[in-house]
Amino acid sequence: MVFGAVAFAVLAAGGVRGSAAETSAAYFAAWRAGNVEAMAALVHEPPADFRPRHLSMSAELGVKSVELRPGAVKVTGEETAEVPFSGSRMLETFGAWPFDGTLRLAVRNRHWKVLWAPETLHPLLKDGGTVEIVDVEGPPVELLTREGHKIPNNGYVESLLARLRPELDGDSAGWALVAKAPGRPEQRIMTVEPKPDVQRTTLSSSVQAAAARSLDGAEDSAIVVLRPATGEVLALADRLKDNYSAFHDFFPPGSTFKIITAAALMKAGLEPAAQVPCPATYSFPDRRAFTNDGGVDRGLVSFTDAFAYSCNTTFVEQALTRLRREDLRETAAEWGFGRPMPTGAQGACGAIEDPADADWFGSNAIGQGSVVVSPLCMAMIAAAVQDGTLRSPRLLSDEQVRRVDGEPPPPVELDQGVVANLRAMMRAVVEHGTASGAGLPDGVSGKTGTAEVEGERSHGWFVGYRDDLAFCVFVRHGGSGRAAAVPIVTRFLNGL
Repeated sequence: MVFGAVAFAVLAAGGVRGSAAETSAAYFAAWRAGNVEAMAALVHEPPADFRPRHLSMSAELGVKSVELRPGAVKVTGEETAEVPFSGSRMLETFGAWPFDGTLRLAVRNRHWKVLWAPETLHPLLKDGGTVEIVDVEGPPVELLTREGHKIPNNGYVESLLARLRPELDGDSAGWALVAKAPGRPEQRIMTVEPKPDVQRTTLSSSVQAAAARSLDGAEDSAIVVLRPATGEVLALADRLKDNYSAFHDFFPPGSTFKIITAAALMKAGLEPAAQVPCPATYSFPDRRAFTNDGGVDRGLVSFTDAFAYSCNTTFVEQALTRLRREDLRETAAEWGFGRPMPTGAQGACGAIEDPADADWFGSNAIGQGSVVVSPLCMAMIAAAVQDGTLRSPRLLSDEQVRRVDGEPPPPVELDQGVVANLRAMMRAVVEHGTASGAGLPDGVSGKTGTAEVEGERSHGWFVGYRDDLAFCVFVRHGGSGRAAAVPIVTRFLNGL
């Protein structure tokens, strides 16, 4: 200390202005105030990036305030000194970040100046070091049922959930304050761990379990279950092969499309009680012949019974003689074809082209030709019959669907007279039509469908509803709707 006193006396006698204590105190005061210009004025030959370094560090790390606690000035030579100090930066993300440092000073041009180096700002910046905030990836979002239960891994819904998760991941990101320097391993200083991201879907634990069990032993099949009053997807069990999806892929619907054709015919004036021919074979003049399944001739029947028995010849004849070629497409559009289906995991409904000739028109009328549809769409159509309103299906809350997939189409109230007639016609299918005597429980209304596929076995369909559940079962290359799809619905409803 005697040496120090002598040294400072010598400096004072030599005309050196100020002292190490005065300069360091001024520097710390300017630093606390964030006055970078005043700090630079106290530094000997500050580098060109002095100001940007300080400002960018504060901005990039979210520094809200700096606390500094200088120690005593230590004399280290005749014209040098240093001040150890401790400090803390308050970061928006991490809170208080304490650090220790040393402020070095020396006489330059007869003034006490700060000898600044990057480590003056923080010791970790020495030798080219950097400090930055990096994202910490959280675990994949955990999707739960509407009740908050885990979705079983064997529920045949994994492919859809895998598509849904990336849209929701990211909400649970964490952050880390990381120091990096050439030749040194990366050092994690502080961490905000990501919170577990849990999202509830609309899937019902009990309905999903019953749907999954109903497909046991039924490969290349799918069942979609909706709540008609809300459009919520209560269950999806999808065992379709070759990467096909019940939500996103189209297939010919066969006679399930007669729901749409019947709606178009009733709009054109055909009453459910009207007597219509159901011959074994029908052909428009000079055109191909259409036949009923098994070549059955039922003679004159009511239009309701033609629907219940799925008379191809009736629907072809009535469509060709009563409808314009665009009527089927326009009616299908009223029932959801061509609409976006923002479920939260996206979705697609169906498509139909206006026919070029009578053969094509007749095929469209019975769900062949250019008509294609997703199982999700057919479930939506069944739900619309039950409720009288067409609602877009969804797997997530309305808010989440809008965030992930965009604004859904608004609900559409359908022609209530047509809807009431379709309900009676779909009841007739189960009571005495193509789905009768198949073991379905009481209260089911529906429509079977068998869609021909050139060179391969037909697809089997059954769509319908019971109470507040609407469903579609699709069995790819499974054969007839009655043989392949109806038993799945029976197992599903009995298993609830």
